Amino acid sequence: MSSKTIFRIIPVVAALVFSNASAQRGTPPGDVTKITHSTKYPEHLDFVPEMVKLLKVPEGWEVSIAASGLGKPRMLYHTPNGNMYITRRDTGDVLLLKDTDNDGKFDDIRTVVAEFKGVHGITMKDGWMYLCNNNELRRYKMNTDGTLSGKEMLFKDMPSAGQHPNRTMDFGPDGKLYISIATLCNDCKESDREAASIVQVDPVTWKRTIFASGLRNTIGFDWHPQTSEFWGMDNGGDAKGDDWPPEELNQIKENKNYGYPFVYAKREVDQTREDPAGDSKEKLAENTEPSVMEFQAHMAPIGFKFFPAGSPYSGDAIVNWHGSWNRSKPVGFKVQRVTFVNGKPAGAEDFLTGFLKGKTRFGRPAGVAITSSGTVFISDDANGVLYSIKKK
Repeated sequence: MSSKTIFRIIPVVAALVFSNASAQRGTPPGDVTKITHSTKYPEHLDFVPEMVKLLKVPEGWEVSIAASGLGKPRMLYHTPNGNMYITRRDTGDVLLLKDTDNDGKFDDIRTVVAEFKGVHGITMKDGWMYLCNNNELRRYKMNTDGTLSGKEMLFKDMPSAGQHPNRTMDFGPDGKLYISIATLCNDCKESDREAASIVQVDPVTWKRTIFASGLRNTIGFDWHPQTSEFWGMDNGGDAKGDDWPPEELNQIKENKNYGYPFVYAKREVDQTREDPAGDSKEKLAENTEPSVMEFQAHMAPIGFKFFPAGSPYSGDAIVNWHGSWNRSKPVGFKVQRVTFVNGKPAGAEDFLTGFLKGKTRFGRPAGVAITSSGTVFISDDANGVLYSIKKK
């Protein structure tokens, strides 16, 4: 485990004597802003099967190991016939898992896509599997045995991801494909308009348009099963202190700007940033869409998925907190259920905990899939485990 604290001070800009000085834009902030920047990684523990006993789930639920030895599994896609597909960004492949004896554990594992560097996002529609990495969107024909064939390149010109190559995507109720394109770095003022946005893709022409902007890194998103409203969990920035900016849950609306990199949460201005050209941060904030719910900074949301209609907790959502590295006391490393009332978020409660023990941790929740009956699958990309949480 490594730990260090860095103090950053934004320099004071010399006061200008001219009366029009306050109208100048694009200059550094005039006030001193002190930031405590901590780097602390909980010590990693290698997984052994007995560790599943350390995990806690709600009363009436049980957690078990559905598969292990998976390397670094990221995003999940569960099919109606019970197959599970997993993307592995680091090895550039996609796994197909089958439970051939219906005992709740996947016993048949095979690679169905290889040599797709950085593959991360995954979804399916009308007999096609769609996969994306940093730049490319591809699709493959689904065979009856679950394997894939007939690769098609749909486009390969998405913006460079920089330090956020976690492209995710899904088809919305309108039949359009939505892809989250994160910011290039921790705190960039982007030059490419598609960066820090969610784009909408026409499935006929494969042309992209920006659906919503000012979203730093919304890896997890989904549509509410009753209202069809679009929701997403955005990752707040690092190196701005232990408790700000928060992770935020947004209702994603067309043509709305969510503020990044100048504004976070409910129109909270980032005082460490310069003013945007031609405007002030405060004025820009007035025209941004505020978050609906905020969470502890640095928990790092990845997977976010609603319980489907007809399942237990239908209309509530699951969020995977991958865990902090940029906080003096580690947070996250767990799964929570976000409760919704009348289609709006009302609170959050723990759903799968126990990975973090003091200064050590043995898991980092990443991808999530929820079956029609309400079984929740969670991938752990630190120890290569796929967990199953279901009603007893």
